Amino acid sequence: EEGKKAYLSSLGEGVTSCFPKIITSGYKILKLIYFFTAGADEVRAWTIRRGTKAPQAAGVIHTDMMRGFIMAEVMKYADLKEFGSESEVKGAGRHMQKGKEYVIEDGDVCYYKFNVTTQGKKK
Repeated sequence: EEGKKAYLSSLGEGVTSCFPKIITSGYKILKLIYFFTAGADEVRAWTIRRGTKAPQAAGVIHTDMMRGFIMAEVMKYADLKEFGSESEVKGAGRHMQKGKEYVIEDGDVCYYKFNVTTQGKKK
């Protein structure tokens, strides 16, 4: 990080990196978006195609989640940032429960509920 700052400052005043612009332009051209999953110890961003429904987005995480999809609890990243915590978002009524037809939007924070049962051998 320090090396990057030193290099950019050596190029002259007002010079910034183009990487953020390249990444956002690439996502837009390729019709990609990202959604988040969060747990007590980890937050992850997942890349999917725009228009992906909730079960298929869950399948990006693990195929069993797609197979046993029940529902997705969804909140917008902007709401989470505004209110500061999941409980505050719920208290403000911005927390949603969505089914199989919900199309994931850019920046959604998703908690998936699923149940996979193993099928016994058929005789």
